[in-house]
Amino acid sequence: MTIAYENGVNLFDTAEVYSGGKRSSLVVNYLLFFKILYLCLKGSLQRLQLDYVDVVFANRPDSNTPMEEIVRAMTHVINQGMSMYWGTSRWTAMEIMEAYSVARQFNLIPPVCEQAEYHFFQRDKVEAQLPELYHKIGVGVVSWSPLACGIISGKYENGVPESSRASMKSYQWLKDKIVSEDGRKQQAKLKELRHIAEKLSCTLPQLAVAWCLRNEGVSSVLLGSSSPSQLTENLGAIQVLPKITPSIASEMDHVLGNRPHSKKDYHHS
Repeated sequence: MTIAYENGVNLFDTAEVYSGGKRSSLVVNYLLFFKILYLCLKGSLQRLQLDYVDVVFANRPDSNTPMEEIVRAMTHVINQGMSMYWGTSRWTAMEIMEAYSVARQFNLIPPVCEQAEYHFFQRDKVEAQLPELYHKIGVGVVSWSPLACGIISGKYENGVPESSRASMKSYQWLKDKIVSEDGRKQQAKLKELRHIAEKLSCTLPQLAVAWCLRNEGVSSVLLGSSSPSQLTENLGAIQVLPKITPSIASEMDHVLGNRPHSKKDYHHS
C-alpha cells in the first residue's frame, strides 16, 4: 500500500498489480487497464465495501483504443458514481493534451492529474515536459517513487544489504543499477545531499520527499512504506518543506547537476 499527502489528506494507492488481485485494504486511487476497466473497479468496490474511489488512473496509454473511447469510458465511470475524478499514469504531455481536447470537443470529463516518476535522479518529465499542462489545463502531478526504489534512502551507500529489496531475485535490475558506475555516482551525490539534510535537521528521505513537494506542479507524492516507522519518518517531510529556500534548492541543484532546461529557461537566456 502506498500513501500520498495532499492538502492535509492521506491518499492510498492499492493497484491490482501490488497484491496479485487480492484486496484487503482501503482503495482511494486505482490503476487499471482499459479492457477490464468496469469489471475491475466494480469488483474492487464490492470487495472493499466502498461506494466509490476518489481517483481512477488510466495506467499507460492504450495505442489500440481511440482516445475518444478512453475518455468516454472514464466519463462513464464518473457519471455512474464509481469515481470522483480520473487521471493518467505514464502518459506523455501530448497524450494528456489529446485527452483534454477530446473531452472539450464532446463535452466529456478530462483527466485532472498525471502519475509520474519524480525524484532527485528523474526530473525531465515533471520539470520540463509537463509544466505547460499545469498552467494551460490545470493538470497536476501525483508523483511516485520519491526515494527512487529505495536508492535515496541511504541503505545502499555501502553495497546491497541482504535484507533489502535489491537483494531479491525479482529485483536484479535494481541491484544492477545500484552497483553500476552511474549508481556509484548517485551514491556520491547522496552523501553531499545528506550534509544538506543535516543542516536542515532532517533525514535524507525527508529532504527527498520535501524536495518533490516543493515543485509547483506536484499535487501529491506517493510514498511506499514498509513499516509504520518509515511512514512516520517520510511524513515528517511536511515540516521540512518550508526549510527548502531558493538558496537551499540552488545548492541541491548544484550537487545533482541534472536540472533540466524548460522553455522558460531558454526564453530568459
